[in-house]
Amino acid sequence: MKPLTVMLVAGEASGDERGAGLAAALRRRLGDQVRFVGVGGRKMAAEGIGSPFDISELSILGFFDALMAWGRARRRITDTVALAKRERPDVAVLIDSWGFTIRVAKALRKALPGVKLVKYVGPQIWATRPERARVLARAVDHLLTIHSFDKPMFEAAGLPTTFVGNSALKTDYSAADPVRFRKSIGAKKDEPILLVLPGSRPSEVKRLAPIFEGTLQRLKEQRPALHVVVIGAHTVRDQVTAWVAGLPFRAHLIEDDAAKRDAMRAATVALACSGTVTIELALAGAPMVIAYRLDPATYEIAKHMIRTPWITLFNIAARDRVAPEFVQGDAEPQTLAESVARRLDDPALRRLQVERQNAALELMGRDVGDPDELAAEAVLKLLGRA
Repeated sequence: MKPLTVMLVAGEASGDERGAGLAAALRRRLGDQVRFVGVGGRKMAAEGIGSPFDISELSILGFFDALMAWGRARRRITDTVALAKRERPDVAVLIDSWGFTIRVAKALRKALPGVKLVKYVGPQIWATRPERARVLARAVDHLLTIHSFDKPMFEAAGLPTTFVGNSALKTDYSAADPVRFRKSIGAKKDEPILLVLPGSRPSEVKRLAPIFEGTLQRLKEQRPALHVVVIGAHTVRDQVTAWVAGLPFRAHLIEDDAAKRDAMRAATVALACSGTVTIELALAGAPMVIAYRLDPATYEIAKHMIRTPWITLFNIAARDRVAPEFVQGDAEPQTLAESVARRLDDPALRRLQVERQNAALELMGRDVGDPDELAAEAVLKLLGRA
């Protein structure tokens, strides 16, 4: 039997991580009977999957940002389809990045009708635009979903769906050492650490960095002993590095994955852009304050379409404001500083929030099996190779 050729396409950091995990799981099962091609970032590259372009170009969020970047995205769709036509994969797994991957799926269906198409992570139809379930059902053969509540909704639209769980829920903190991290930044045992995560997309950092800076200035004025630690996603490394270098106070920049886990375990409180990282923080036991901003025009459109009062996944799972969220105009320095300060000053509040975050993680499927292995099994079943 000839080796299986798997194409993995990821358009942002979370997809790159899932793609790398899926590649590793497939290789564990098939050994040298599988080869990979695709589009991804540094984690997929570490699995031997070279990308024809830098996926940071695709880290786009918001209606008008997407319009401005449409020409570039269209070229990258063409590049991706050209790669598939050249490599002739048996299956293409399209991960996250709805706007990019749904267009790739449609183009692949037309260019290579015999290739099996799998979408890994569906659009958030429980929050907005339920019609996308039917759009996806027409475009791909199977969906791998990270949310248990997705499965019945997509299957009702005629799309076979497998719940594999969220890989972020499997982040292993057993080797993380908060004491080691405190020593590395010169923080004494009783000195607070504020972990800052300004986003993984350029547009997120652009909008939130100035707001976070104002928040941090207020907190530092009242708490000179506060240690500020910034985690920079690799997709926005240069942007975050430049921002941290320009801050009017000292901040420690963390990019290494092991140091990142140490920092999350050591954090007294975190101030985070909404996204997958909030799950990682909750797993690490870090109470957090969450912020998000879209461009104003996109927000005006989105606020009439969103069907849930929360944007954070564990808040949605719990159907409650487990962690405070500040969106759009509410995400401003004074309000954020007050919310962070309450948690810095109140150990009981921190403990309660961590307990509620843990309960929400259980609702999200914390005890489901390994998502990478479950995703690999579903892909092989689709191909009749399980």
